[in-house]
Amino acid sequence: MSERGVTKQREGVVRTDRMAKTVVVELERIVLHARYKKYLRRRTRVKAHDERDECRVGDRVLITECRPLSRQKRWRVSRVLNRAVTGAAAD
Repeated sequence: MSERGVTKQREGVVRTDRMAKTVVVELERIVLHARYKKYLRRRTRVKAHDERDECRVGDRVLITECRPLSRQKRWRVSRVLNRAVTGAAAD
């Protein structure tokens, strides 16, 4: 029996949850500029599959790379790390 390859895992923030069973997750990475040696923030937005529709905007989630689920979805939400603070709970 062969083992499956190691899949990539990334941590990001949910930006949109308006689609059915799909969320847009924003991944942020910090890169060093080659010439000026200054650290820059680079953001990437990916679509991730949310089977139970439990993610909300602002949640910090862990996503895992998977087989293509649609034309743009190649990630799956593994778990919710931190829930977003809603307006009613913040008051």
